[in-house]
Amino acid sequence: MRNVTRILAALAFASLGFAACGDSDDEEVDLGDFSGSTELYALAPQIAGASSGEYNTYLVLTDRLDGQEVSLQKSLELPGRALIAGPDGGGVLFLAGGDAPTLTRYDLVDGTLKAGPSVNFASRGVQSIGEYAGQFVFVSETKAYFFDGTTAQVIVWNPKEMTVTGALSFEEFVMPEVTLSLSAAPITVGKKVVMFPGWRTSAGIPSRAGVIVVDTETDEITTAEDDRCGYVRDGIVGPDGKIYMATEAVGAARFRLVPESAAAPCMLRYDLEAGSFDADYYWDLTELFEGAIAGSLIRGPNDEAFLRVLDESLTTIDETTTMRSLASAPAWRWARVTLEDVPKVTLLDHAPAGGSVLLTSFGGKTYIPVMGETHSSLVEMTSEGPGEAVVHVQGRLFSWVKVK
Repeated sequence: MRNVTRILAALAFASLGFAACGDSDDEEVDLGDFSGSTELYALAPQIAGASSGEYNTYLVLTDRLDGQEVSLQKSLELPGRALIAGPDGGGVLFLAGGDAPTLTRYDLVDGTLKAGPSVNFASRGVQSIGEYAGQFVFVSETKAYFFDGTTAQVIVWNPKEMTVTGALSFEEFVMPEVTLSLSAAPITVGKKVVMFPGWRTSAGIPSRAGVIVVDTETDEITTAEDDRCGYVRDGIVGPDGKIYMATEAVGAARFRLVPESAAAPCMLRYDLEAGSFDADYYWDLTELFEGAIAGSLIRGPNDEAFLRVLDESLTTIDETTTMRSLASAPAWRWARVTLEDVPKVTLLDHAPAGGSVLLTSFGGKTYIPVMGETHSSLVEMTSEGPGEAVVHVQGRLFSWVKVK
């Protein structure tokens, strides 16, 4: 598989007129000379092809985030919906091919990315790596996790040696003929990583919420679940040290379209120390917003909490509307929410956008992508909500890395 990855990379270089320098163990990716740059960021937008379901991904670098448009003229083109991930400022990124369970490491050497070894997760039953870069969690130079919903396990791997070292199962969360999806934004609390699963089918959203907790020192995995609402895939640590969780916009959209197929979107609370959900804490999000549909609990740079609220005057809902199209419609407004026994919400005067939000932090700041039909913008989150766009790029931006 490593050779296949390199062949694909070499073909991509040739198709774009870029050089693949050195031997097979030292390929350079010619994405520009950044040897004099103090910072470096990698973006991996995805662009739809001419055929339905066809995508290409473009790996591009930039050394500044000042609101500029990043050109794809000098980029590495890859077939499919590839993802990139990596530790914050670690001088390395990892490229997942999308259609294969393979990761390839690219090291930053003298301002140039050089392809290194690959690791294949097929031995653990993984068939492809998709959905979100947030499913990769980097603990140290020699330990990382990949949370995989399709096989209901956490793959433990060594980013330095590029080897698989173990796997942790959460098979108790498998439901027959139900898709098990995982959050794009897990959280780390001390030495523990907390991941939020969600379940969905074409017919609806099961009323099931859960948490997956991995102790990074012992690799011990624990789980807990609740049955009061579903697709609870977003979480934030509250001022009381407990984890507040809410239905993501897809689940909220399903409830709006077919109420009998999903529970009302809600907010729950989980006690990490006790390892259980708070049975006395439950808030129907529609009640907080006088009947409006809400979801997607989003954290700010200092654990401020925000929700998205659907403004139906900004979109059309008819028999052709799906839960994904409604969740992605640019009709979701922003609201601040206090994380306490009785939450308070305040609508904010920010431009509406899609309700489903990817979230990541690097360089001490938190960012979200805002996706349009042909372009995406990376927006910095502030304590007051979304701030200015720091970069614009063609395509749909699902993953990015601060390389240095």
